[in-house]
Amino acid sequence: MSVSVRVDHVSMMFNMSSEKVDSIKEYLIRVLKHKISVQPFWALQDISFELEKGDALGVVGLNGSGKSTLLKLISGILKPTSGTVETYGSIAPLIELGAGFDPELSARENIFLNGAVLGYSREYMAQHYDEILKFAELEDFADIAIKNFSSGMTARLGFAIATMNVPDILILDEILSVGDYKFQEKSFARMETLIHSGATMLFVSHSTSQIEKLCTKALWLDKGHVRMYGPAQEVCQAYEGAWE
Repeated sequence: MSVSVRVDHVSMMFNMSSEKVDSIKEYLIRVLKHKISVQPFWALQDISFELEKGDALGVVGLNGSGKSTLLKLISGILKPTSGTVETYGSIAPLIELGAGFDPELSARENIFLNGAVLGYSREYMAQHYDEILKFAELEDFADIAIKNFSSGMTARLGFAIATMNVPDILILDEILSVGDYKFQEKSFARMETLIHSGATMLFVSHSTSQIEKLCTKALWLDKGHVRMYGPAQEVCQAYEGAWE
């Protein structure tokens, strides 16, 4: 099997202000006058793992454990402070709800906008337009501005666009938590199809049952460190047992 994602001794550090400021201007003035201190915060420390084509990795951990930071590093949104992240092939990230959408534009316009962001031509998006709206169950809302959508409607549209074909790497961060049960079941079926078609998936969820059902491997992050990495069922059971 060929490697799809390789994370090698990755650490990520952010500079955290020790006090609250209301604007970037105020922050810079305080820094220049040495009236504000900055503390390093290590969101991730020495993370290493490797995924092959067709692997599905579930990432678990409490809030603040570094899950979303890890996905942003793999997506290329962030660059690691140290270590390396290697990805091979196209990436379809669905990390932040509504990312890539313009709230003032309609669903129709945003389909083409989001497609352009992902590197697809207008002609290609036109071919998949009806399919996207149907899967997202938004046929009657095509000309409504995204700002008037519920979080669930926005998530359905984003998911439908990201999964309209088989990406090499699919990245999902708690996206399914905002959908209703019916749409979650439909989304799971599509994700299983993508995995069976050879896509590599990284999936953050607070639901260990979702991860056990969908993923082959799991990574447990605890305050930026790897607590456990291995078969999804074993990791999820250990994670659940830690809080009993």
